[in-house]
Amino acid sequence: MKFKISYCMLAGALVLSANVFAAGSGPHPKPKHKAVPKKFIDPANMDLSIKPGDDFFDYANGNWIKQNAIPAKETRWGSFNILRQENTDKLLGLLKEVSQTSASQPKGSLKQRVGDLYASGMDSIAIEKRGYDPIKPDLQRIDQINSLDGIINEMIAERVNGMGSPLFRFGVDQDDKNVSKYIVGLGQAGTTLPDRDYYLKNDPRSKKAQDALKKLAVTLFTLTGSNADDAAKNAATIYAIETTLAKAQLSRVAMRDPHVTYNKFLIADFDKVTPHLNWTKILPMLKASGQDSILVGQPSFFKAADSLLAATPVADWKVYLKWNILKGSSALLSSAFVDANFAYGSILSGQKVQTPRNERMSSLVDGSLGELLGQLFVEKYFTPAAKQYMVGLVNNLKITLGDRIKRLEWMSPETKERALKKLNAFTVKIGYPDNWEKYDGIVIDRNDYVANMRAISKWRYNFNVTRLGKPVDKTRWGMTPPTVNAYYNPTNNEIVFPAGILQFPFFDFKADDAVNYGGIGAVIGHEMTHGFDDQGRQYDADGTLRDWWTKADADKFQVRADQVVNQYNAFTVLDTLHVNGKLTLGENLADLGGLNVAYEAFKKTKQGQSTAKIDGFTADQRFFLSWAQVWRSAQRPESAASRILTDPHSPENYRTNAPLTNIDAWYKAFNIQPGDKLYKKPEDRTKVW
Repeated sequence: MKFKISYCMLAGALVLSANVFAAGSGPHPKPKHKAVPKKFIDPANMDLSIKPGDDFFDYANGNWIKQNAIPAKETRWGSFNILRQENTDKLLGLLKEVSQTSASQPKGSLKQRVGDLYASGMDSIAIEKRGYDPIKPDLQRIDQINSLDGIINEMIAERVNGMGSPLFRFGVDQDDKNVSKYIVGLGQAGTTLPDRDYYLKNDPRSKKAQDALKKLAVTLFTLTGSNADDAAKNAATIYAIETTLAKAQLSRVAMRDPHVTYNKFLIADFDKVTPHLNWTKILPMLKASGQDSILVGQPSFFKAADSLLAATPVADWKVYLKWNILKGSSALLSSAFVDANFAYGSILSGQKVQTPRNERMSSLVDGSLGELLGQLFVEKYFTPAAKQYMVGLVNNLKITLGDRIKRLEWMSPETKERALKKLNAFTVKIGYPDNWEKYDGIVIDRNDYVANMRAISKWRYNFNVTRLGKPVDKTRWGMTPPTVNAYYNPTNNEIVFPAGILQFPFFDFKADDAVNYGGIGAVIGHEMTHGFDDQGRQYDADGTLRDWWTKADADKFQVRADQVVNQYNAFTVLDTLHVNGKLTLGENLADLGGLNVAYEAFKKTKQGQSTAKIDGFTADQRFFLSWAQVWRSAQRPESAASRILTDPHSPENYRTNAPLTNIDAWYKAFNIQPGDKLYKKPEDRTKVW
């Protein structure tokens, strides 16, 4: 299946706002709060020795970065991480409280399942005692395989029973060209390193990652009884298989084109592409009976994988399947397995020490039973007033984006009409779902951590496949309420803002409008712009992958998009690694569009029209400084290098600076002049949305 949701931060990020809009309309009044002394834009965090026109990111954040070292358990540290930590602390308080009484709660109740799942993961004594006992039956079962059919059957069994997804991705999702229907989809997979380029390049960073992968394999096989020679042979076998699969994979840039990854086959026809993977027989085993068609993200990958299946000895595939069990379970087993898993990850990320167990378990419960835990989070930490206020804010930003579309000089009236239709059709989700997922059928045992995680994975698989033949449920969420993030989903044409992000530095009821518009307002605008970025623009008002542009307008858009690609291609990380302007194009367009929309909406507010200063800064200066402090962050070199390959978001300093260089108001606010390093001539400033 292909990755369709467009995230905002580093895993997606955006910002909210506070007071107002188009004349005569506006969000609901702010609740009254007692004044709290707080500088929402604090000069102490800034490096005033740097000219804002030379490096606005360092100008706005330099002192803070100098004074705040990256914690050993983090790979980067900044505004997002701090807010995530605050939310984690809130969740830990809830989990500690509920786990103390969950054993006495009715079986299957919200508090019993949430509390007992957390307790099972925190019972390190029991987990340590069991060692790798929970996966011994799986390893023994694989030992009994003696044929290629047995290998394929095991791949299916592991997937269906919550033990991972070897070789390829399988799932059920909306058909991009018939969004009212669910369809079975297949996608490339089968590798462990974060990107195919790690296997294909021989530079020192890639070699280091390759060695870390092989060391992890050796360690995990040794921990489960293999001698040193056999473990090394197994590692070599695994690496050879994964390298072959990596060579067959499409690049992340290629997969940004939804037409490239939309390939519909009659199942009988796809059987001919993969003669050893008979989908007519496999799909019923995957609980996807009764289908006549299938979507395949990367047909060439499946052709290569099928050939590899036939050419590789059964004994080698048995090693690969054991590897799938081992790497998928290592974080759930005793400390020797957890430590090996962390040692591998730290090579890629630079993280110095493991995240504390209670924080890992908090994240795990949120990711596993997130809409149960989310109910507790929302009840305590998210007010109806915040949700109501966001509704008004989003509506006003939609009006502003609509006004900007109407004024576009490069777009024809015909395409504008369709763009406005799409904008007006946006579904907006704020805070938390209207209908909470109940996770019916998941049984949580306080005394069996691995069994709990298997049960949850199995439930998720079954839930996914049982959607076939049912109406598309557009009420579901792709993130949990405590998540510090937001997203746009093109097939539902929806923008979604979880409760977790609706806090400072993105939003604060007590902050002035400049701060909130530069924060959450830009986040909202960012998500809206995703509907019109290089990917989102290819989906129409009802979410269908269908061209609604005139050719002339599409060509004009591409010219502007290429300008953005070229601007970001020129940026480097760690002196030698270039930002991939094509990989990051969607997020870069969304940053530029979101900031423009938020600024124009801000100028309709009372503060936006005022010349008054707060803490020495004008309203416009505070707006742009708020934008910059949202991206305040430092990261470890290993993490920076990895993200260049894998992350569709640009590094934070470029997310701060690059959009500003295309916005005239920023030049005026900070008196940016020719000769300043960030200066661009007016005629060279990119205007898209």
